[in-house]
Amino acid sequence: MPEASHIPDRLQATLGLDEPVSRVRLVSPARAKALEKLGIRTVRGLITHFPRRYIDLSARETAASARIGESCTIEGVIHDVKLKRPKPRLALVEIGVTDSTGVVIVTAFRQPWLAEQLSAGMRVAIAGKIEFNYGFKRMVNPQILPLEGSDAPAHGLVIPVHPAGEKVTPALMRRFVSNALELAEGVLDPMPLELRVKYRLVSRQVAFRAIHFPESLAEAHEARRRLAYEEVLLLELHLMQQGAVRSRGHVPTAHEIAGPRMQALDAAIPFTLTDEQQQARLDILGEMAQPHAMNRMLLGDVGTGKTVVAAFAIAAAADTGGQALLLAPTEVLAQQHERSLGKLFDAAGITHAVLTGSTSESERAELLSRLAAGSLDVLIGTHALLEDDVRPSNLTLAVIDEQQRFGVAQRAKLLAKGDAPDALFLTATPIPRTLALALFGNLTLTYLKHRPHDAARRTTRVLAKSERGYAYDAAREALGRGEQVYVVCPLVGKDTQERDAMAGEGAAASREEPDGGAYHPTVAIEDDADLEHDDVAAATREAEMLQGSTFFDWRVELLHGGLPFSEKQQVMQRFHDNETQVLVATTVIEVGVDVPNATVMIVEDADRFGLSQLHQLRGRVGRGEKPARVFLVSASKQDVALERLRAMETCDDGFELARIDLSLRREGDILGNRQSGASVLKLVNVVRDGGLIEAAHADARELLENDPDLDAPDHAALGREVRLLLGATRAGEGG
Repeated sequence: MPEASHIPDRLQATLGLDEPVSRVRLVSPARAKALEKLGIRTVRGLITHFPRRYIDLSARETAASARIGESCTIEGVIHDVKLKRPKPRLALVEIGVTDSTGVVIVTAFRQPWLAEQLSAGMRVAIAGKIEFNYGFKRMVNPQILPLEGSDAPAHGLVIPVHPAGEKVTPALMRRFVSNALELAEGVLDPMPLELRVKYRLVSRQVAFRAIHFPESLAEAHEARRRLAYEEVLLLELHLMQQGAVRSRGHVPTAHEIAGPRMQALDAAIPFTLTDEQQQARLDILGEMAQPHAMNRMLLGDVGTGKTVVAAFAIAAAADTGGQALLLAPTEVLAQQHERSLGKLFDAAGITHAVLTGSTSESERAELLSRLAAGSLDVLIGTHALLEDDVRPSNLTLAVIDEQQRFGVAQRAKLLAKGDAPDALFLTATPIPRTLALALFGNLTLTYLKHRPHDAARRTTRVLAKSERGYAYDAAREALGRGEQVYVVCPLVGKDTQERDAMAGEGAAASREEPDGGAYHPTVAIEDDADLEHDDVAAATREAEMLQGSTFFDWRVELLHGGLPFSEKQQVMQRFHDNETQVLVATTVIEVGVDVPNATVMIVEDADRFGLSQLHQLRGRVGRGEKPARVFLVSASKQDVALERLRAMETCDDGFELARIDLSLRREGDILGNRQSGASVLKLVNVVRDGGLIEAAHADARELLENDPDLDAPDHAALGREVRLLLGATRAGEGG
């Protein structure tokens, strides 16, 4: 019975994780508000506010031994602190740190409060990358750790560096976390014992303590391994349970997959499917023939034939007496699907139509009437399909193209228009398998990795701003041969403009985050609404400049997100017909434009885009028989930004580029911010932790096969954590 007496305490500690952060000792109401600005509202939020790195005071260098270009930790005494303002909106603090062997100059950009927090004579540890200029070894924006006084660390020689803010210093954050861990003493471990034994994982309580205040870096690694596995396991369980809920209480359709429309569609396609496309078709149709709701994602690089494979799924729905909805993120793409698939559907006897925000009221009413009566086999459309009055008679298939551009709630709303319809999600954003499992663990994955035909030879070259004339020369040569050119202007959001305005000349911090991390492009084009922030003025100036000077012998037109859809269509039609030779555009051209005669693309400020987006952009050229050239122009001096772009010169595989992008940037930057689950992965790196993700996915599937609701006694704590995750994810969902 002695152990039983501890159960209430353990339960109290577990339930206490989700109490307000104000329960933690030293967290006053004002400090609770400061923590809330960092996204911390509960005791759990504080405990899972993990260190982003550690300072290992057991492995220090001296000012003399520290090597240029390498990161290290140096302990010394502050000699002086100077606050400087070289520009009105640029503040920097310069700190001289000395030890017995020499001096290191610390430059801290946009952190003026350090001038008040630090003073001469204080003993500190500084951790960062050593540079050398103006005769001194220097560190720019290093981590500065006081080693004496109230801010000195109280835990060993390995010091955690937590993300902090101006009103919550790293030292204060360490105290908050330490006090929160006291409240979590004895917390129940939701991990089933068999999994802890299988992977030799430490307990949750030990992991919480060790990840924040480890005795060694090896101990921190073991704690991180345990908690990272827990993160993925909970997410996979949540996603799989979420997928199962959709068909619960419904009778899914077992589709006919060898009917007359299917055979007619097969005969109408003017080419032979590749082996990879054939296999994808077999996998999809085989699952559609089963009496359960399909949840499948078809991932394919640009030009691999995802749409034609999806057409066979639509034919199966029509042969079964069902209907299909095909949802696209933009009117441009919806209209292109209507043009490319319409002829095939006509030949197969599949009735079809397109519905967008530009559809007239009378035409809309007629389409919805046909849909409700069951006389329309497939309706292609944009967000207009999500309206409440769009009511299919018998929806048995929902196809969502560029699915990552839609929010979780939007996808669910489309699927709710039928009785557990089969779902086929398409994406041209190359998502490596481990990331796809982490974000879409409830989906079966099918990949198309090869283009059906060898595209024309396409080369990519990165140019500095000063070298852009080389790109224009190549463009003029192509125009002289009767070919056409894209010039892509970047999207510049308010945050980007403000950050750039604050940056100093060549300041190392100009494209760094406050925590000193690498620069991450902020561009994310997910649907027409995102194009409202087009820098139309800059694009207009670019078009006028090019028309008046560089390309004065040819017609230049401008395409941007602010144009009415009818005007976009007219501009693109003129470009398609070669009435316009140079198209200056924002990334509205990323999808939906197919001009085989376009052979040159110039992307301005290319470092603002992700590699996957750049790869899709360059997929607009080289679509015919002629070789194509892509020029990525960048003014960036940042090594990370340029390293990313140079990968485009040697790699034409979208999935490999996505892997490279993931190794340098966040998952959310690759896919936008609308993916359920992306925000809960605090410790997992989908490139580094691929094996862990695969294992957790398999373990989650096995757990749910044996206990679908996780209500067995051994799984009760795990089930509660999954339900808490579901609530947190719903709270964080966007449109």
